[in-house]
Amino acid sequence: MYTASQKQYSAESYQELQVMRFAVEEINNSTSLLPNISLGYEIYDYCSDFLNFMVAFDFLSTNFTGSLYVTKYFKDYQPKVTALIGPFGSTENIILSPVFMAYLLPVISHGASSILLSDKQRYPSFLRTIPSDRNQVRAILQILHRFGWRWIALIGGNDDYSRNGLQALKEEMSPYDICVAYESTIPTEGPAMGSLFSNITILKINVVIVFASKVSAVPFIKAAISNKISDKVWIASETWSLNQQLLQDTQIHTIGTVIGITIKVVALPGLREFVHSTMTRGWNGTCVNSPHKGTWETCNQVCPECSSTDPQSIADEDPMYSFSIYSAVYAVAHSLHQFLGCDAEGCRKSGTIIPYQLLQTLKNVNFTLNNRTVSFDKNGDPAPNYGIVVWDKTLPLYHREIGSYVSDPSIAFHLDEELIRWHSNGTVPTALCSLECKEGHRRKVSGVHTCCFDCEICPNGTYVNKTDDPYTCQSCEDDEWSDYGSTHCKKRTLEYLHYNEGISIGILLLAGLIFLLSGAIAIVFARHHDTPVVKSAGGKMCFFMLSCLSVCSLSIFCYFGWPQREKCTLRNPVFVVFYTACISCLAVRSFQIVCIFKMAAKLPKAYDFWVKNHGQWLVVATAIVLQILLCGVWIGSQGPRPFNNSALFKDQIIFDCNMGNLYTFVTVIAFVAALSVLCFMFSYMGTDLPKNYNEAKCITFSLLIFFFSWILYLTAYMVYQGKYIAAINAFSVLASLYGILLGYFTPKCYIILFKPEHNTPAHFQNCIQSYTKKISSE
Repeated sequence: MYTASQKQYSAESYQELQVMRFAVEEINNSTSLLPNISLGYEIYDYCSDFLNFMVAFDFLSTNFTGSLYVTKYFKDYQPKVTALIGPFGSTENIILSPVFMAYLLPVISHGASSILLSDKQRYPSFLRTIPSDRNQVRAILQILHRFGWRWIALIGGNDDYSRNGLQALKEEMSPYDICVAYESTIPTEGPAMGSLFSNITILKINVVIVFASKVSAVPFIKAAISNKISDKVWIASETWSLNQQLLQDTQIHTIGTVIGITIKVVALPGLREFVHSTMTRGWNGTCVNSPHKGTWETCNQVCPECSSTDPQSIADEDPMYSFSIYSAVYAVAHSLHQFLGCDAEGCRKSGTIIPYQLLQTLKNVNFTLNNRTVSFDKNGDPAPNYGIVVWDKTLPLYHREIGSYVSDPSIAFHLDEELIRWHSNGTVPTALCSLECKEGHRRKVSGVHTCCFDCEICPNGTYVNKTDDPYTCQSCEDDEWSDYGSTHCKKRTLEYLHYNEGISIGILLLAGLIFLLSGAIAIVFARHHDTPVVKSAGGKMCFFMLSCLSVCSLSIFCYFGWPQREKCTLRNPVFVVFYTACISCLAVRSFQIVCIFKMAAKLPKAYDFWVKNHGQWLVVATAIVLQILLCGVWIGSQGPRPFNNSALFKDQIIFDCNMGNLYTFVTVIAFVAALSVLCFMFSYMGTDLPKNYNEAKCITFSLLIFFFSWILYLTAYMVYQGKYIAAINAFSVLASLYGILLGYFTPKCYIILFKPEHNTPAHFQNCIQSYTKKISSE
């Protein structure tokens, strides 16, 4: 009933005393709960930590002897009391509870909400009927999150309640992206208080959480009024959220908007009448072993104000903790009811009750009281059941409930912001160090706090997810893409040449036509294999060349459809090997014609060696073997393989075959180019040969098509690498094959089919004689 520091009478404390007496009287008058058993009690006013150790020792002494035994066998020790209700504050419980824990005396607090007291290793027999501050902290964070307040101040008192609560706030707030701009303990001196408010103003803090007991919070809020602090949102912890002294202050509205967390108020029918009755007629009970025997309402301390206090003022005091006291007394009664085996007719057990025995049943009580379930979890805590209120001077009670935070049957947060009369012209106040970035911009921290930042647009290929990490531009996956300032990535389209595309069908038809033309030319040459045209074209070598051209045309089918490793491996190597065979045959044929007409007479022995040892086939075989070896090195080192080109287009992935090892690839191509140049040189040397034996124009035409087609491909490859680069490559192969087919074989087929008179030994002999005369005359 008195505060510890100033010995000042507290009507709120006196109301709590009356609630406890009311609960005991109600239980003693009950016919169903503890029938024929009356509860006795002693009430002490907690004035100071030091003096009340004497009270604690008195409670632990044996029944009415005043003796306290130090024993480790608590199972046989029977102290003066069986259970203890209170004390109220967290600090008081943290200091005193260890004394009671040694004997496992049940301590049930109605106001100690410190998180520290949930530790059953340190406080095994501590229980409470007020939720742990861990739940209150989560309710506060839900409010901050709901309104997007991230730039706040934390203010607390110099006690365990404030320290533990603020520490829990800081531990729990990290997922909410909240920054503590300022944190301070409420000072006791005026100048220091002014400095605190000055810091809040300088840092432009609009939301202040005051997690403090009413002893600290009330003077702090009054100081805010006197310092003319305005336009702030004040978050009140449950200890002062319904403080009547502040609610009734005429200037309280000037500081801004006050939102508070409250313990859900549960009406206690009959309490008001009980208070009026007892305070009007006085108390007829007797005091035991009291130095002030007979003093009205008190036995261990003198309370002159108690007799002069208006009962109505006591009944109208803040009822927040009334149900907590009421349910604490009933919890003890229900545990006794279970332990003694009571029913409506009476109790089956009797005798001594050791505190630890009562503790076991007390932990497991579960009953309904005034439509509220009362029980304890494994930490001795009740389920959270908070109300959320806003202060409003226009209402009769000066406050209004706007939401709740409950856990029955599951955690649920509710808040109706339409019921709040904001101080800022009806709009929700902001509490941000920096304004939120636009979509697609990341936060770039500027300073100590992560809530203070500049905004930076995310480049293409990245995105920012504000929910996951608003400070980082995250890279898209390889199969995704994004533009500048994106909040998500889009799937890329996978592009490759399909068989059913128009350009694919056209190239494949041309490739098939090569196969057919090669077969047709082979048939024509076979039917006229003994004619001079076929013999001058190479004879049997022509069929080998046509076979190579046919195989080359089949390699074009590897350029289309889903690129597989087999297709990539066969695509270019098959072409270069068999095209090398064709080019080597042309080169040998050009060289052979030059030898017949220009070198046979000058180098007869060399020519005989060439003919006898089948020099033309030896050269062709050597060229083919060398090219096969080069291709083997190419494929073996790092050959062509499927490749996802994701760097070329932002919204596409080009799925194609790469060329593998660049050096071996260039070597392979260089070998083909060298043969082509050599072939061209031999053809040029025979430009003055007889017309029927002159292959220079035909071979030159074929080689020019080869050179131009591959120059076209390489140029296209340098400037464009989309999905159609494979089609350009296939077209280059196709052009190279048609160059030989149309430039070399088609003219000969024309002579065979349409000018048979030129395909006779006589005509060829006449051409040779004319060339011989020409050479002789020169």
